[in-house]
Amino acid sequence: MLNKEQELALPLWVQAVYAVSRALGVFSACLIVLAVVVVCQMVFVRAVLGQSSIWQTEFATFAILGATFLGAPYILLTRGHVAVDLLPMMVDGNKRRALYFAGSFVALAFCGLFFYASLSWWYETWSSGHTTSSMWRARLWIPHLSVPVGLGLLCLQYLTEIWLVWTGKEEPYGMTPGVHL
Repeated sequence: MLNKEQELALPLWVQAVYAVSRALGVFSACLIVLAVVVVCQMVFVRAVLGQSSIWQTEFATFAILGATFLGAPYILLTRGHVAVDLLPMMVDGNKRRALYFAGSFVALAFCGLFFYASLSWWYETWSSGHTTSSMWRARLWIPHLSVPVGLGLLCLQYLTEIWLVWTGKEEPYGMTPGVHL
């Protein structure tokens, strides 16, 4: 990971991708907290007040969906994902770089295809005005928008990470050069 000073020396487009990834990471954390609060409110309404819930289950589901996709670029930025780095630790130099690029391009291709497929899925719900079948009748395009937005930024974050390694501004996997098993 780059420190603040190194990050400020990067091109503006890299700083912009980092800033948006961080902002969506904070927004995703807020969505998770909000989902927890809504679930607690739902339990209170059902158990204590004896009333039925109308919107809480759908809201919590959509909030977690949004947090998952909108938070993905931040997870990539901070290397917060689960990784098995045994093989990268066993190799060094160009082999480590080749392994990094192969894995990153496969992940980028997957995210790109998923992004492309999600655009038509989102557009269909937006143009048709689909709503949930519950009494709440939430417009589905709103939670579905988190999928292409999150995946689009995840693709940009992957491109940024690939560029940083390609130009030598960062080491593959954030590892120190020369360190291996």
